[in-house]
Amino acid sequence: MACASFTKLNASSSQWIGQQSFNQRPASSSRLPVRRVSVVRAGSYSEELVKTAKTIASPGRGILAIDESNATCGKRLDSIGLDNTEVNRQAYRQLLLTTPGLGQYISGAILFEETLYQSTTDGKKMVDCLREQNIIPGIKVDKGLVPLPGSNNESWCQGLDGLASRSAEYYSQGARFAKWRTVVSIPCGPSALAVKEAAWGLARYAAISQDNGLVPIVEPEILLDGDHPIERTLEVAEQVWAEVFYYLAENNVMFEGILLKPSMVTPGADHKEKASPETIAKYTLTMLNRRVPPAVPGIMFLSGGQSEMEATLNLHAMNQSPNPWHVSFSYARALQNSVLKAWKGQPENIEAGQKALLARAKANSLAQLGKYSAEGESDDAKKGMFVKGYTY
Repeated sequence: MACASFTKLNASSSQWIGQQSFNQRPASSSRLPVRRVSVVRAGSYSEELVKTAKTIASPGRGILAIDESNATCGKRLDSIGLDNTEVNRQAYRQLLLTTPGLGQYISGAILFEETLYQSTTDGKKMVDCLREQNIIPGIKVDKGLVPLPGSNNESWCQGLDGLASRSAEYYSQGARFAKWRTVVSIPCGPSALAVKEAAWGLARYAAISQDNGLVPIVEPEILLDGDHPIERTLEVAEQVWAEVFYYLAENNVMFEGILLKPSMVTPGADHKEKASPETIAKYTLTMLNRRVPPAVPGIMFLSGGQSEMEATLNLHAMNQSPNPWHVSFSYARALQNSVLKAWKGQPENIEAGQKALLARAKANSLAQLGKYSAEGESDDAKKGMFVKGYTY
């Protein structure tokens, strides 16, 4: 059924593209054919969007994702015995964002709304802590996943209502890029409906973000759930990204002013055989070269439940030869896991937590430059963090 769904998607999408763009012939042969031309618009922010995207996609740097919802942040805190309170969330995020030297390896930080408006215990705005290190503040703007009626138990991402006004407010608070996460599940098909809904939602969000000065991170996460081989992941990824870029173009999104946050092309988490970093790099770069225009400045991979070391090794393997885009990272768990274990919620361990963050950030910086070595990595860094049906 999954393959049948994709056949329908391909056929209907191709036919629709053809009818809209190429087959609109006039009734009379005496008139010239009419062809619709899309004009890319990004409003008055065009130059700023390009500059922001290029700054984030700078050599040896990537994104620190700390945009977990309060509920998900609570799970992080619970793992070290802390209650999920605003004070504890503030303490943890302050530890991360005030790490000395972080800007050497991190170019952008995705924040949850609470953090965007939050200050440190000393009264300094969190966004100012970032700016002082030349780290660009970003903001999670989606409102989470909900069931998609008419689908095969799949989800869609909500949050378009009121997005323009919220984006304008986030810009005024100092945010310069945005993130919207939707997901595609291979065990659930995916259905043509789910793929089209994911692509359309991302495109509308991207257009609205650019119109309000925010560089949109486009993230259709293909979940690791399932026992499928890597070839199936490649097939689905190609279908999803084809649909995403079609609708980005339909919505006049400026490709030079976006960033992508794709999943790496890997086997399903329950597949009997694990793939090597070289194999993952080969399949992932094949997909990107087939689907992503070189106008896009940066590919900022999500870790998706891989271990800290796996995520870094795979990124390193993808940077062993030149790519048309900056190929880097936008990691959450793969940067934070060691930090939590070092910090343990204790004030006297803040420096240890910050050193752990710098170590992981530096490792991924080296991977972005193609110079990483796994020698000396701890056992904790090798532990997988996959959670079935993971949500933010």
